[in-house]
Amino acid sequence: MSLNGKRIGFGLTGSHCTYDIVFPEIERIVNDGAEVIPVVTSTVKNTETRFGKGEDWIDRIEKLTGHHVIDTIVKAEPLGPKLPLDCMIIAPMTGNSMSKLANAMTESPVLMAAKATMRNHRPVVLGISTNDALGLNGMNLMRLMGAKDLYFVPYGQDDPFNKPNSMVARMSLIYDTVISALEGKQLQPVIIERYKD
Repeated sequence: MSLNGKRIGFGLTGSHCTYDIVFPEIERIVNDGAEVIPVVTSTVKNTETRFGKGEDWIDRIEKLTGHHVIDTIVKAEPLGPKLPLDCMIIAPMTGNSMSKLANAMTESPVLMAAKATMRNHRPVVLGISTNDALGLNGMNLMRLMGAKDLYFVPYGQDDPFNKPNSMVARMSLIYDTVISALEGKQLQPVIIERYKD
């Protein structure tokens, strides 16, 4: 299976240190023939960090995908019944966004796009990047792992001795996870040793 002709949403949330390893995966999906619709949180759009300026990341993803970013909840809502996606990806997905999705809160365009896709029973692929997956957010992670239509990019501890609660997806497996999700399967194993991408 390839993604040629598929309509894929790609949501970015505020794990700024992860963007450099996520963008090659967006490019891979585009190069496979998919139409990629970028969706961003306000944190992505408006924050300047040591990893870059929000406006530069927005410019980069728009040039890569050929689409303007969806940056409001109102713009994301039609991705449900009106302009459905074949699959929605959120990578990186912060612990903040993970906790809100697990508790059915829609406070960003990315979460609106995910919930709109779930409403259509289409797959939503999550590439987590959170410092508290093995802490307070653990219950939210497990709630999402048991939810219908949600699939996880395999993940593991990224720095077990210095950040023992932190877990990050192996972003180089986004493409393979999407292919499996479109077939209704979770890519296995889902909990792995997380090598640096």
